[in-house]
Amino acid sequence: MNSTERVRNLILGKEYDRQPIYGWVRANLEKEISEKFGSVENFEDKYEFDMAHIFGGPDAFKRDLLEKIKSENEEFTPDLLINEDIFTNPDNLEAYEGMRKAIEFHKKRDRFCYVQTPGFFEQFNSVFPIEEHLLWLALYPDELAILYKKQAQWTKRFALHAIEAGADMIHISDDWGSQKDLLFSPSTWEELIYPNIKEVVDFVHSQNVFCSLHSDGCILKVAEKLPEIGFDLVHPWQENAGMSHSLYNEKYGDKFAVLGGICVQSAIGIMDRDSLEKEIRRVFGNLKGKRWCVCTSHYVQNHCSIEDLIAAYDLIYKLARE
Repeated sequence: MNSTERVRNLILGKEYDRQPIYGWVRANLEKEISEKFGSVENFEDKYEFDMAHIFGGPDAFKRDLLEKIKSENEEFTPDLLINEDIFTNPDNLEAYEGMRKAIEFHKKRDRFCYVQTPGFFEQFNSVFPIEEHLLWLALYPDELAILYKKQAQWTKRFALHAIEAGADMIHISDDWGSQKDLLFSPSTWEELIYPNIKEVVDFVHSQNVFCSLHSDGCILKVAEKLPEIGFDLVHPWQENAGMSHSLYNEKYGDKFAVLGGICVQSAIGIMDRDSLEKEIRRVFGNLKGKRWCVCTSHYVQNHCSIEDLIAAYDLIYKLARE
């Protein structure tokens, strides 16, 4: 069974031969990993990573236009954007060339490739500061509904080109949670985010490709809607934000897979070596044999030493095969 087959079977709830392995290690530790292993790619090969997180494609927004509108107005609010053509052309195929090359590289290693795709709340946090965006959800819901709808249309085109490039899964990144709760009310989520994200997921499924969600924090108040939307996998199912493994196993284990388990906020790069080993073994005890792909909860932070990273993945590699 190769890596793509292993991950596909796990997501589908079918038999697989061992726990798939992955990790978000490049963003903050590329220099340290490259000094030790020659490249991040060599690290991924050593630990036989089963997945690849692919970025690329065009930016959704015409940034110069946004800056112009912002400079011309004392307050930068959503109503200023609804009649403007702020979105780029998602059909600019040249912009996907880096994505295509990355997928081709990882497919030579039979890896399951998922492509990060714009969400809605998280995506517009690059237009408005998050504090203002949260306020605009209350003050400009109709205008944001229009903008989110336009984003959904753009994202479907983006997703189509990612699928044509060889993506096995479209990964919608749309942070909704704080450490203790949603960042906004469930009714706001249901009115503004749910219909748009479901439209994108339905489109991805119409292309016979998996669709996954990344959201940090506690999203328990909308977790029951995730199967209804149709997500095949959720990352990170953040245990230290109140989302227990036992709840996942009991309530959602037959509905979608999870990617994560190795926490960057409380474990890797935080704990001493002995405590980290106990923590990794505990997580494996909770999730091994389930619909679980071993991964970090987010990017490993730069306070994690290369020695701790190696120790963690030596153990993960071993436990995944026991």
